[in-house]
Amino acid sequence: MNYKDYYKTIGVDRNASQDEIKKAFRNLARKYHPDMNKGDNAKAAEEKFKEINEANEVLSDPDKRQKYDQFGAHWQQYGRAGGRPEDFNWDPWQRQGAGGFNTRTMSQEELEQIFGGIGGMGGFSDFFETLFGGAGRGGGIDFGQRRVRRSQRGQDAEHTVEITLEEAHRGASRLLQWEDGRKIEASIPPGVKTGSKVRLRGQGQRGAMGGQSGDLFLKVKVLPHPLFKRDGDNLRTNVPVGLYDLVLGGEVEAAAIDQRIKLTIPPETENGKTFRLRGLGMPNARDPKKVGDLLVKVNVLLPKKLSAKEKELFKQLHDIRRR
Repeated sequence: MNYKDYYKTIGVDRNASQDEIKKAFRNLARKYHPDMNKGDNAKAAEEKFKEINEANEVLSDPDKRQKYDQFGAHWQQYGRAGGRPEDFNWDPWQRQGAGGFNTRTMSQEELEQIFGGIGGMGGFSDFFETLFGGAGRGGGIDFGQRRVRRSQRGQDAEHTVEITLEEAHRGASRLLQWEDGRKIEASIPPGVKTGSKVRLRGQGQRGAMGGQSGDLFLKVKVLPHPLFKRDGDNLRTNVPVGLYDLVLGGEVEAAAIDQRIKLTIPPETENGKTFRLRGLGMPNARDPKKVGDLLVKVNVLLPKKLSAKEKELFKQLHDIRRR
């Protein structure tokens, strides 16, 4: 069994930091992922992908990496002393185990019954199995000198998604792409708020050994809007209204989130009064049939550049109000 140089496989120095290892692995994973390599190169790319995945499995785990580095030093000393790789004594490393997993030898018939004829499941080399066994990967069962690992659920993932208030009102969709090239079309329901989380089952990290994939959580951030502020499921907005309309009454045009509306102003409306327009707010995320209200605050818009006649009329009104 030959020694595998995981550092060389990833393309990093033995003193590389975890960030450097992570970056190198991601670049190689994108390059050799089976989804990105079709046709004649598919088989070679798949094998290369398995190699870099195995190397990353060891180098990204501080405990595995320490054990691997210690083993490598013994291997090099053995080679410098003139020993042949095939004669290297693996017993101390096999006896070490990794985490105290219990094993027993099974017959081929038992193996077939348990795993449905897929005893060759895996993707990790005999070198990896001998050195690490099932450590950190859910344990396993030995068949002779080969360890068969159990499936393991993939990790959950979280991704922040920015949407507009209009998209939060009507619902939205986003096309997301994993670093390995996998694409996901995510639907965001109406009524979400900043901080809301949308769960996409089975769209997280892929499981190991045929295990179920984890979930992907989209953390929503609703961008600020120039006209509206959210108040629960209600929306607040300000509308400028001319002095004459506030005093005498009138009708002004205002904006709702998805339409234009006519707002009737009663005579002698106070400046700063808030009108409630029911059902023109945001849908409730849990029950989209429930919709909040639009709260419209009117702000007086004073006339400018008055003519001499207008100023005279205002003066007369002022004198009348003082009597």
